[in-house]
Amino acid sequence: MHHPGDGQKPPPPIESVKENMNPDDTKLSALLRQGRVSPTLPPRFQENVWRRIEDAEAPVLSAPGLSWLDALAALVLRPRFALLTAAALVVAGALLGARAGNLAANQAAHAQYLTAVAPPVMR
Repeated sequence: MHHPGDGQKPPPPIESVKENMNPDDTKLSALLRQGRVSPTLPPRFQENVWRRIEDAEAPVLSAPGLSWLDALAALVLRPRFALLTAAALVVAGALLGARAGNLAANQAAHAQYLTAVAPPVMR
């Protein structure tokens, strides 16, 4: 920080620094372009990218030799359907868990009722 008695000159305000910058400085632009690294792409890169996109969007059932289970797995594992598949599996698991818990609770209640109503000798 600048204090009045320390003998240092305060830094110029940001506005004056911005005024001294020339956006059309050709030397700076040339240096920036030279410093930019542009990697070389492998041969037929763009063609391979488009082929992979087309393969990903192609219908799954048209692939020869796939069983219906393989086709279903390939369909639900696509990124487009992955979240929907995961949500459906979570809901199905919750419903099956609730059903199993309900059956276990009914069996426990039935056993408690029999214990309360009938003596253990008669069972």
